[in-house]
Amino acid sequence: MNVKVLMMVISFVTMGLTTAKAQISQERLQAGSDEQLFREWVKTLSLDEFGGRKPMTPYEDKTVNYLARQLEEIGLEPAFNGSWFQPFEMISVTAKPEGGRLSVSGKKKAVLHYPDDLVIWTSRATEKIDMRKAEYVFCGFGINAPEYGWNDYDGIDVKGKIVVVMVNDPGFYDSKLFRGRNMTYYGRWTYKFEEAQRQGAAGCLVVHNTEAASYGWHVCVNGHLADNLGIYNPDTRNADELAIKGWLHEGGLKKLFIAAGMDMDRALANAKKPHFKSFSLNVRGDVKMNVTYDIQKTRNVGGILRGSGHDGEALVFCAHWDHLGFGKPDEHGDTIYNGAGDNASGMAGELLVAKKFKEMPRPQRDLVFFFPSSEEGGLFGSAYYCAHPVVPMGKTVACINFESIGPAELTHDVVILGGGESYLDRYYVAAAAAQGRYIYFDDDNSDGWFYRSDHYNFVKKGVPAVVLENGTHPVDVSRPNKYPMPAWYHKPSDEYHEDWDLSGTLSNVNMIFSVGLSLSNNSR
Repeated sequence: MNVKVLMMVISFVTMGLTTAKAQISQERLQAGSDEQLFREWVKTLSLDEFGGRKPMTPYEDKTVNYLARQLEEIGLEPAFNGSWFQPFEMISVTAKPEGGRLSVSGKKKAVLHYPDDLVIWTSRATEKIDMRKAEYVFCGFGINAPEYGWNDYDGIDVKGKIVVVMVNDPGFYDSKLFRGRNMTYYGRWTYKFEEAQRQGAAGCLVVHNTEAASYGWHVCVNGHLADNLGIYNPDTRNADELAIKGWLHEGGLKKLFIAAGMDMDRALANAKKPHFKSFSLNVRGDVKMNVTYDIQKTRNVGGILRGSGHDGEALVFCAHWDHLGFGKPDEHGDTIYNGAGDNASGMAGELLVAKKFKEMPRPQRDLVFFFPSSEEGGLFGSAYYCAHPVVPMGKTVACINFESIGPAELTHDVVILGGGESYLDRYYVAAAAAQGRYIYFDDDNSDGWFYRSDHYNFVKKGVPAVVLENGTHPVDVSRPNKYPMPAWYHKPSDEYHEDWDLSGTLSNVNMIFSVGLSLSNNSR
């Protein structure tokens, strides 16, 4: 059975909400309602003046300093040895193929146009990528998973070559394979790059498919057309990273197979079956990219509320502060990716929870309110934190992540991804029941959402986490959500609007606060 539904429907209590504008200050912070404060935080952090909150730009300073002021006004202590900031080095790379295209030849010749057919970049600190007669190899899903009896790299040498791999994993197409449509981490594009690097490949192109990826080609383009971020290693200058990383449009894949004189549909169908054997396309081409890069420090932001006991254990609340900055204009000519829903709403939710905790008696466990940098580029800020935590991972009881939590109408249900893996389930069930709502544990992780935000770096370190999403059964069916997430995700249209319906958003924030309150005091 793909879903488990725990029904705990009690008489529903709606939340009384008021709408007003709030200027965040110490006085307003004390007097403002939850909705006033939430709206003002979202509105401010998504203003054009914040420039889409791109790391390592002047807009980073504006964003992180604003967050630090809010944490200080709430009354928290700096989390990082007396500082609100945890700096680390990042590389920002802009790369584009010479002439805006790649030419390949096999039985026929083909031209891949940038960015219609592919988007490519590098994480290396170099001024030029120059690969001569690079060979393209089709490696199915690009997965090496012994526990599932699957190895797309078995019997093929990809050293120095460009591997072409499919997004998602075999379970998306066959419910008997892997975990069915509940995507594993093997389905994520980040894993594809990691495994290709382990196999010695020179490059990796992930084939985009809207259904399998759960987002359109525009997300691939918008996310990588401009600066591409990575953690910088000064010892290697990132020379051990793949020379080429990228997304390949299905139209670009078709061109490669035409050049190879091979049947693309047959190859894709075979790749979805066990015991598939990867093969060379016998297509080669030069890959030349002009690269500009900048190495700078970016900063995670954090405050801490010290607990009174539990042997130094901590609960981490998390909401990434970064977004996409300036990018490709939309149909209205707007180039600023303001990131109101993603993730000013998450930051506002976390700040609101911090305020609520500060106004209560001190909890037993430490509470870390963490705002990582560079989530959009690859969860880099949280990866750095997990390697250099304020509280050791072994003493971190859970990570509660705020990711794109608004705007959302009030629903009877709340969706949880990642359920059934830890003791967190019972806390969310109890918190939902207290609101007269119920939890829907969604086992369909076909979009890989569970792996696409900062909490997953904590999960990889053994720290429990689940993802809360708004439900699908509105209390008032006559008032559907005016701003559903797919309409604005990673687009300039992700802007704050005064007519946002926050009834569900604030109910969810209160539910998260309730879970956090229990976790901050109870035994595991």
